[in-house]
Amino acid sequence: MIFFLPVKIPIGIFYKKQIEMNANEMHFTGFIWRPPYEAHSVLLQITSGCTHNKCKFCSLYFGIKFRMSPKEEIESDLKIIQYYQPKARRLFLIGSNPFVLSYNRLYDLAMLIHDYLPRCEIGMFARISDIKNKTVEQLKELRRFGYNGISIGTETGDDITLAEMNKGNTAQDTLEQCRKLEEAGIEYYFVYLTGLAGKGNGQRNALASARLFSLLNPFIISVVSLTLFPESELYQDMQNGKYIVSSELERVDELITFIESLENKTTLLANTVSNPVPITGFLPKEKNLLLKQLQSINSNISETELKTYREGLKSL
Repeated sequence: MIFFLPVKIPIGIFYKKQIEMNANEMHFTGFIWRPPYEAHSVLLQITSGCTHNKCKFCSLYFGIKFRMSPKEEIESDLKIIQYYQPKARRLFLIGSNPFVLSYNRLYDLAMLIHDYLPRCEIGMFARISDIKNKTVEQLKELRRFGYNGISIGTETGDDITLAEMNKGNTAQDTLEQCRKLEEAGIEYYFVYLTGLAGKGNGQRNALASARLFSLLNPFIISVVSLTLFPESELYQDMQNGKYIVSSELERVDELITFIESLENKTTLLANTVSNPVPITGFLPKEKNLLLKQLQSINSNISETELKTYREGLKSL
């Protein structure tokens, strides 16, 4: 699954009522996660938890059962958003993968949203499997209804790693489903997770992922570095010696190979809290600049310093 900067909001607390309104608070469950590039989007909870919730490395939705928000909650929250942000231009739907909802549910949701925010574009998280149950014609209609900018937790394009991490899809699935999005004109964003393949496997992971990503046209590739917390299955595997994490410098080398091998015209963002040294740039225009920055990390920052940073992270 997926790892971004969180907006940490306790259950049920968001825009507090300042003047007369029917609802006091918006509905949110647990910690709220959204990508860094959605920082200026208005947030609306549509689902809670993850339909899959089996990725070995993920602890973002630990203890939260999947749930669709009732229409009454959504409409109550939309009334609050309409009051404070009546001209909102982008709405990011909260939940691990709201795109799992059927075409009909997403259609009804778009109609409801546009009753309150008529000019609003709609983005969200998705799993590759969420696209499978929609035809290209349905995806084209969803694009017409305002759905655009889908953040997909791809993590890797390496079939060995995908299987080991129980992602629930193959590289071929990613290729087929994202080509459907392209045919429908829906912009999408990828995640690449350095270190996921484990010690000694970074180069294989980088080459396979770059090969897959280069066959597609993600508007953004967001790079995250594996950070394990006790709630994840992979953390327990690490404790039991079944999984050996890659070193920090190995991850830098992995990212160098990944960027060198990419043939995309895209924006690369390696600037989440999981990246000890944030870098961003446009590919291919700034590829050499990005590679120089990464090589400088290898030359000037020690493994101990990078590892200390990782161990100090309390949350993503």
